[in-house]
Amino acid sequence: MNWHHVPLDSVAATPWRNGGGTTRELLAWPHQREWSARVSVADIASAGPFSNYPEVVRWFAVLGDGRVKLRVDGHEHALNGQSQPLRFAGESDVHCDIEGGPTQDFNLMLRGPSGRLERVSSRQERACRKGSLVGVYSHDHEVVFMAVEVRIAIPPRTLAWNVMPTDERVDFTTAGALWFEVLP
Repeated sequence: MNWHHVPLDSVAATPWRNGGGTTRELLAWPHQREWSARVSVADIASAGPFSNYPEVVRWFAVLGDGRVKLRVDGHEHALNGQSQPLRFAGESDVHCDIEGGPTQDFNLMLRGPSGRLERVSSRQERACRKGSLVGVYSHDHEVVFMAVEVRIAIPPRTLAWNVMPTDERVDFTTAGALWFEVLP
């Protein structure tokens, strides 16, 4: 099984048009321009609105010790590095306020397929469907997992992803990571 590894520091940061931060795109799948799933890490330097992505489902998770307040269509959500990821429509009116200085966040955007992003810790097991895109990212800790009887270890600040060749259980151990699955 060939898991792809993308270290965060190997990806160039792209500045936002509004000057409020940068984004590092870790994965655009299946194609860079015609993606169905997009995974990125953003550095948020200042408060401001989010870009509008019509017909896209967005998942947002704060990394590390960061803290933000997101106002999504008038509803406020206080998030930190232990909060479960927040799901919202890409066309929503979103404003971000940062608390205590710049933050980093993990983003999963889906155009068409369904999927999920969740924060996991300790020992976890997930059943994955054949053809699904799966990935794990840990900002602060190593993640070790077993997939198709292969032991894989990824260092902090690295995305590991794969398209599952068979229905398979993935068993992993981590002090804290983000896990996603995008269904075929």
